[in-house]
Amino acid sequence: MFTGIVEEIAEVTAIEQEKANTHFYLKSKFLPELKIDQSIAHNGTCLTVTKLNEDSYSVTAIEETLQRTNLGTLKVGDKVNLERCMRLSDRLDGHLVQGHVDQVGELTKIEDQNGSYKLYFNYKQKEFVTVEKGSICVNGISLTVVDSEPGMFSVAIIPYTWDNTNLSFLKVGDLVNLEFDILGKYVQKLIAK
Repeated sequence: MFTGIVEEIAEVTAIEQEKANTHFYLKSKFLPELKIDQSIAHNGTCLTVTKLNEDSYSVTAIEETLQRTNLGTLKVGDKVNLERCMRLSDRLDGHLVQGHVDQVGELTKIEDQNGSYKLYFNYKQKEFVTVEKGSICVNGISLTVVDSEPGMFSVAIIPYTWDNTNLSFLKVGDLVNLEFDILGKYVQKLIAK
């Protein structure tokens, strides 16, 4: 479980293909604290630490993960939002995030609002919904929905979040990982029955 509060923006230092799997190597400030088998959210995708090196660690994304997330578009030098899994004694500053990306969304518009930003995203509606003032996880960041329409939502970004996540590197047309609110997914499923 995660909270959607990004701890660090890490850099992809190497990418290796092995059959259908992709191994990502990342440089992180908390490398000395990591251990093999630890879960870390990478742009909101829960991946397991598989290798520790002197200056980086590696995680592996399988084909299912690569098809459902934006991780397959990563290149060496790209910036990735990181969050280690929460401890039961921690505060829940964001919202409950599983690290299980539901789908990718597309950034369609960035509005500079004189000190903050408003970002607009499209997504394939399927069974997923957003609600105004509800929670959404975008690239591993717990955010509050501002506008909500079928297949589209917007979020308002404070300067701190803009400066301390990879949102500031995004351009219109970029793909982001979306994890819809777990409570909303259960309610939607119950209503559908």
